[in-house]
Amino acid sequence: MRLLLPLIFGILGTAILVGLGVWQMQRLDWKEAILADIDARITAAPVALPAQPDPQADRYLPVTVTGQLQDPAIRVLVSQKQVGAGYRIIRPLDVDGRRIMVDLGFLPIQSPTPAAGPEQVTVQGNLHWPDEVDSYTPEPDAKADMWFARDLPRMADHLGTEPVLVVARATSLPDSPLSPLPVDTSGIPNDHLGYAVTWFGLAIVWVVMTGFFLWRIRKPAKG
Repeated sequence: MRLLLPLIFGILGTAILVGLGVWQMQRLDWKEAILADIDARITAAPVALPAQPDPQADRYLPVTVTGQLQDPAIRVLVSQKQVGAGYRIIRPLDVDGRRIMVDLGFLPIQSPTPAAGPEQVTVQGNLHWPDEVDSYTPEPDAKADMWFARDLPRMADHLGTEPVLVVARATSLPDSPLSPLPVDTSGIPNDHLGYAVTWFGLAIVWVVMTGFFLWRIRKPAKG
């Protein structure tokens, strides 16, 4: 009888932990399906820029825009693996009388910001509304001409554009030092497998500890 309560407690705890692990595996399948859908949207055939892009319906929409790059440029501090620190270069682009923003890509920190130039530029990329600003994001450094995150409403106000950003996958800029940093799913967290492993690991520990506790109860006392 004295074994019954610990045994029930052990079985119940194991069932709960295994259930949590199974739930996280189900969440993993759900998240992978979402990421696959986003990847498919990102790499679909580009279309013309919508008249009124919607931050939800048109997120990641592939577009092609052609227009005249304008001043000023915004430099957003960013770091690239195996490359180091640099800037995202964001400029206004005049597209048939509309003034939007284009993220032209990565510029090494030691390189001067390329001029806008007089030629028409074609940018193929994706509409994006990045969520990079929080309470810890520093204010832009006006003296150093440096921003620390892509804040679309604030950048649009600074540049005098629509709050619309096209992140380049490719551009027609000749001999440009800029390397596109295209939109992808790498920045979208997917930690469900790690959570599942944790819950299953705890379930194993729970079983071992329950077995040890039951063994100690059954073990006859010495003397």
